[in-house]
Amino acid sequence: MIYGEKIKCCICGNENKEISSTLGVCLSCIRNKPEKALAKTKEAHEKIRESYNLPPEPPDDANGIQCFICVNKCKIGEGRKGYCGLRRNENGRLIQPTEGVLHTYYDPLPTNCCASWFCPGGKEVGYNLAVFPFGCSFDCVFCQNYEHKFIERADRVNEDSLAHRAEKATCICYFGGTPEPQLPFLLKTTKKILENTQKRICWEWNGTGNPELVKKAAEYSHISDGVIKFDLKAYDRNLNIALTGRPNDRTLYNFRMISENFQKKNLLTATTLLVPGYIDMEEIGKIAKFISDLNPDIPYSLLAFHPDYKMNDIPVTGRKMALECYKTAKKYLNHVNIGNTHLLR
Repeated sequence: MIYGEKIKCCICGNENKEISSTLGVCLSCIRNKPEKALAKTKEAHEKIRESYNLPPEPPDDANGIQCFICVNKCKIGEGRKGYCGLRRNENGRLIQPTEGVLHTYYDPLPTNCCASWFCPGGKEVGYNLAVFPFGCSFDCVFCQNYEHKFIERADRVNEDSLAHRAEKATCICYFGGTPEPQLPFLLKTTKKILENTQKRICWEWNGTGNPELVKKAAEYSHISDGVIKFDLKAYDRNLNIALTGRPNDRTLYNFRMISENFQKKNLLTATTLLVPGYIDMEEIGKIAKFISDLNPDIPYSLLAFHPDYKMNDIPVTGRKMALECYKTAKKYLNHVNIGNTHLLR
């Protein structure tokens, strides 16, 4: 892949600098010729995941053991691992982490958190404990934290150790990857943390967790004045599949569920990465309307894209495009922000 080189869509033949050489298809074909386009993007995701020794699709072995932690509901066959790479079937038993498989570090407040433009933590002095769980239920080609795939490099952190690290912090942010594959451990530890002290509990995720676990996580954020940030990659289901390898039905369901069950101001927020050539004003309009139909006061942030991972040949988000998307979102929502403005070209 060469940055700035024109790429030809393998379906329609259209050629420009905003077609990913990894995916090989343009936005128009994803929307208008989804059967052909998704067959091509599926090949791309399979190739990527093979390079990390991860299952190309959530396993569905008729004789496997089923996992219910996230939307993928992997049925893991003997000697195989789940889509996230954290669980495996050994001799008919589901082997899963009993400790956190993660990294942590302290972020001085105010921090560059995606919610800092409206969260009180954006004006405080202290520390945020950033908790980076490894593993993910998606396979985003633009992932900007793709080190989560190197599960063997993660620290193994028990409940007491993570709770001890939280003592120094004012707030705790679980991100990743995405926290969902490790929600049982993270929820158990969060409960312990909140039993002993007051901390702001925040989640940044793709929203694909088991709804019951997601609801429990939302309860912890609700009582601690925390924030739940959904990364709404796309609204169009086919586009989400093309970009992440997986559909977004559960993401939208869980977003709606939290909105309807937790009415606290600024608890729920969303972001979308403005990926040139794929996330355009039409897509932002659909996402913004979806959010607005639930509550027009939900904060929404548009994030500037920079070349990374398997999309390192796509240009940085243009300033003009970001402003047009901002205006589109403002038609529906009362609180819209542009993040990573230093990246805009």
